[in-house]
Amino acid sequence: MTGNGPSFIEPLRFGRQSSSRARSAAKRSRIIEIAMHRFAENGYHAARVGDMAAALGIAKGSIFQHFGSKDGLFFEVYKRAVRSFPKYLDAPAEVRAAGFFHVLQYWLVRTEHLLREDWIPYRISLLGNYGTDLALKREINRFLMAEDPYGTVAFVRFGLDRGELRNDMDVEMIVSILDWTMERFQDALLTAELDPGLFRRQGELPEKKEARILQFLSILQRAIGIGEAAAARPRVALKKVSGGSAAGRGRA
Repeated sequence: MTGNGPSFIEPLRFGRQSSSRARSAAKRSRIIEIAMHRFAENGYHAARVGDMAAALGIAKGSIFQHFGSKDGLFFEVYKRAVRSFPKYLDAPAEVRAAGFFHVLQYWLVRTEHLLREDWIPYRISLLGNYGTDLALKREINRFLMAEDPYGTVAFVRFGLDRGELRNDMDVEMIVSILDWTMERFQDALLTAELDPGLFRRQGELPEKKEARILQFLSILQRAIGIGEAAAARPRVALKKVSGGSAAGRGRA
């Protein structure tokens, strides 16, 4: 009968460990939820970990035990916020059927609507892009490259399969161009909505915003698209420049 002992003891121990991990995961999730609101409302630097702990009724050290530092906490908050965003190919079927650039237009037009529906993750995204130090920004960039939360790679392959994008460019280059330009343009739209006085002195008509979106898409189409846009694109031969490369004029 003694040989049956472990079969009774081990499952109990495993059950306790599982229960402890579940409680720890639930606590982490609650901390992240409260931190999202605090960071969104106060900004990265003004948000205080002590205030978050007080709101949760836990010790400040408990938060550091789970996340290591304020940077570590914000990084987890940022990842949750970005993962909540829709991917490019989550656009309606009829929009996808219309083509690659129609999908881009769909999301750009909806940028401010998505902000109004739930401004917290978009505020967190802006803070991650512009309101943190370089060390944390480096971690954010690594996460974006590794996880591709917006599904940009799959979306670019969608455009290539449809014959709408240039096939003489490296896929990673198209992905990078799309990420860089879309991020900056959407950030401008979001910032204008969060702080209207920054971009609009007396408000901006929807027609003007729509025209700006169409202009942006026209430029992007000339850069990475084919078809009518490619036919209009001038062909320029690059020349060697004595005394160094023109790339030296770019950002360091």
